[in-house]
Amino acid sequence: MSRWRPPPPKSSPYVTVEGFAALQEELRALWERRHDVVRHLAAAAAEGDRSENAEYIYRKKELRELDRRIGYLQRRLPTLKVVTQAPADRDRVYFGATVALEAEDGTISAYRIVGPDETDPEEGRISVDSPMARALLKRAVDEEVVMRTGATTSRYVIVDIRYE
Repeated sequence: MSRWRPPPPKSSPYVTVEGFAALQEELRALWERRHDVVRHLAAAAAEGDRSENAEYIYRKKELRELDRRIGYLQRRLPTLKVVTQAPADRDRVYFGATVALEAEDGTISAYRIVGPDETDPEEGRISVDSPMARALLKRAVDEEVVMRTGATTSRYVIVDIRYE
């Protein structure tokens, strides 16, 4: 029995200006953190027996995680396409739009459609690759959007579309 899994589908290469700057800042901070971890790792390695040295084992694991994220960012950043301006048709939902939706019960929620590397559901930023964003794309104000998740169906009406 093998553990092979097919690779995940490629995510969209789009990112906002703020998202690109945040990813660059994260990469810079990771490099700084890596220097500290390497210094602590060298000190832990100098203590002697590495097989029972918890500090050494912890720092090796931490270094591995930092290197994994740094490698990802170094491969991802050059492939990103920074979207700097709003689309010509501001009456429809496209990348970068902040969309206000009214649910069937009257509650209003707002979502901003951003790149997959800058999603944050708690701040209302959803990925352009998400099912919700795909359902919203190219829609206009007062259009109804139907979301099916498993056995439930939710209906929303687009109340407002803004671009920053």
